[in-house]
Amino acid sequence: MPYTNRLAGAQSPYLLQHQHNPVAWYPWGEEAFAKAQAEDKPIFLSIGYATCHWCHVMERESFEDEAVAALMNEAFVSIKVDREERPDIDNVYMTVCQLMSGRCGWPLNVLLTPQGRPFYVATYVPKETNRQRLGMLDLVPRVRDLWQNRRDELLASADEVFEAVAGSQQPQRGERALDVDALHAAFQQLADRFDEERGGFGAAPKFPAPHTLLFLLRYHHRTGNAEALDMVTTTLDHMRRGGLFDHVGYGFHRYSTDREWLLPHFEKMLYDQALLMMAYTEAFQVTQNPEYAATVRAIADYVRRDLTDAAGGFYAAEDADSEGVEGKFYVWTEAELAAVLGDEALLARQVFNTTADGNFLEEATGHRTGANILHLKKPLRALAAALDTPPDALAERLETMRQRLLAARAQRIRPTLDDKVLTDWNGLMLAALARAAQVFAEPLYEDMATHAATFLLATMREDETGRLQHRYRDGVSGIDGHLDDYAFLTWGLLDLYEATFDISYLQKARELLALQQQHFWDEVNDGFFLTADDAEALIVRPKEWQDGALPSGNAASLLNLIRLARFTGDTALEQQAHTLLAAAPAVVAQQPSAFTGLLLGLDYVLGPAHEVVVAGEGGAEDTEAMLAAIRTPYVPNKVVLFRDASAETPPIVQLAPYTQANVAPGGQATAYVCEQFVCQAPTTDLEELRQALLKSNTA
Repeated sequence: MPYTNRLAGAQSPYLLQHQHNPVAWYPWGEEAFAKAQAEDKPIFLSIGYATCHWCHVMERESFEDEAVAALMNEAFVSIKVDREERPDIDNVYMTVCQLMSGRCGWPLNVLLTPQGRPFYVATYVPKETNRQRLGMLDLVPRVRDLWQNRRDELLASADEVFEAVAGSQQPQRGERALDVDALHAAFQQLADRFDEERGGFGAAPKFPAPHTLLFLLRYHHRTGNAEALDMVTTTLDHMRRGGLFDHVGYGFHRYSTDREWLLPHFEKMLYDQALLMMAYTEAFQVTQNPEYAATVRAIADYVRRDLTDAAGGFYAAEDADSEGVEGKFYVWTEAELAAVLGDEALLARQVFNTTADGNFLEEATGHRTGANILHLKKPLRALAAALDTPPDALAERLETMRQRLLAARAQRIRPTLDDKVLTDWNGLMLAALARAAQVFAEPLYEDMATHAATFLLATMREDETGRLQHRYRDGVSGIDGHLDDYAFLTWGLLDLYEATFDISYLQKARELLALQQQHFWDEVNDGFFLTADDAEALIVRPKEWQDGALPSGNAASLLNLIRLARFTGDTALEQQAHTLLAAAPAVVAQQPSAFTGLLLGLDYVLGPAHEVVVAGEGGAEDTEAMLAAIRTPYVPNKVVLFRDASAETPPIVQLAPYTQANVAPGGQATAYVCEQFVCQAPTTDLEELRQALLKSNTA
């Protein structure tokens, strides 16, 4: 390679993708800012991630172009940031983008003063100016001229933006406590935007937003509202059958570019797999639809096969592109299908709705490429009826077909794997696997989760302090943990405790929450900051309430606080949960559908919620039957503890002293159910237990 810049020593796959650009990139750090100040140059900050399609496009067009690079090197000090490694930097400058333009995404390109204050923001910038966008060849000289001749205007703009960003971090609190009205309002807002025919919310592009589906399931559980459940099932059905789902290798792509869920943005993210796995698991509990159970199994198969590191952690993502073309790895011409499937190609055409012209449109021109995105238009039983074939026989033929296509696809050049392991996203996958292990009584999911937990707790925690690291790659962990690392890993450990009843997971969750309280809590305005009290100082210290592709760290923390309070009986945690909820900004009550992650915690706080202690002999038939009776029905707001009847003072009593009195008379498995600080009589009857958990729905 003719060029090698300062990104060559990075761990980030995204930064390494740019190490041979002729642009003289710097990683974020003191060296770059010192150079900008010494040479009196503005900073060109470019934020993206390894599997970002338009980041690749901009790199090929501009950052690999010697003419563009020469202009940038002369005018700027250029900094590359991986948003997945540094969500704090991304959060600050994405807020800038939202305040300055409203059209935000990645790549995110921001021009800064040498002190880090922004004065210009853009997303994708082409090499040459077109009717829609200013190109790099014109942008760079224009900014250089302004910096040299009209700097006062740029600095004044930077000051205004800084004040706006600083103000956005201290939003006005709500005038009254959030209550059930916020749940009703969120449902109505979602109903107003719901696509009744195709599922999802709003117009294209459509994102899965599984935490919104988790909220709607709880709303249905609370109110009995059939429309809320229909919104969930319609969305899950169309996502699973559409091109958003990889029908050959499994797993979900990032989002759909169209209303029909047909044409996806092909990258696959770990967090989408985790949250969608939760949504399909919970939807199965409510509906008992076997398609949802099959989807959970498919997601787990994909994660185990393609996203699992040998050490136990889960990789971050797979790219949308292969051989420089988005989706090439995933699409099929009818000739390719015929070559692989032979006589079964006709069935593939009928089931997966392929055509000779193809249904995959080239994004830039809108022309058909001749390739097809495999997708279904009907569920399996309807397909079988249309083909006059027994469903089981059709399922067997389709699985044989899938395996042949998977083997053929394995010969293609794969999309790039982003093989870094992120603590926060891994925490979500722990939670998803642990929940699925309970609902489907599947030891494999428990094994995957415990293996990953062992890796994370051994590798991503500092030996002396127990504090978390954010990223692991190539045998090295690094980057101080952010709020989401603590919140999501705690979430996963709580679910893993309920799957295994290994007390160490509950203990570690409590330790992580204590560290989070110590280093992230806002002592002045309440709530949790995104960055720790001893983290690198940015132009502002961000605090996030609104959901994005993931629930916010404060939303996850609310659930963790209330669950750990109910697990342990620690009323101080309960009080902090209420304090956190009271700190939510006024916009939550105004636009609650943008905060469904937080509403999951509000729903729990409002109740009904249950604390269940099962006392019995571990692994005994009656104990397992009792646990199945608890895990099978949809009861989202509960904690379940296990007290080993064979020990006089089992370890759980140290963490949850109230379990001391929860014994198993005569050695028979016994359940103790409490709700709203009132405990019912202990029971050994499974139906009585089910009724105790299900009877307390309230609007």
